[in-house]
Amino acid sequence: MPKLPRPETQYFGKIDLEKRRKIAEAKRDKLAKEEMDRLKRLHWRHCAECGMELEPFPFKGTTIHKCFNCGGVFLESGALEKLCGGERRIIESLLSIFKF
Repeated sequence: MPKLPRPETQYFGKIDLEKRRKIAEAKRDKLAKEEMDRLKRLHWRHCAECGMELEPFPFKGTTIHKCFNCGGVFLESGALEKLCGGERRIIESLLSIFKF
């Protein structure tokens, strides 16, 4: 006659399984963070068009990042609104281009 699993065996088995799942998730998250950090170090302040370094450039009360190789410009979050000032229609029409 086969042995039936005891309730406490199932209970502790579920706990062990949950611990293993959490460990696996932590490993996955760590790898994802490490990969994001690697990409950030590789691409931080580099032009998306040509890959050259971007130079900070003060412009109308904000800092833009300009590529002096190809002429590309990078605006950080909120810089476009700051540059356009109170011209709400311009801001909304430009931002609509970049929204998904």
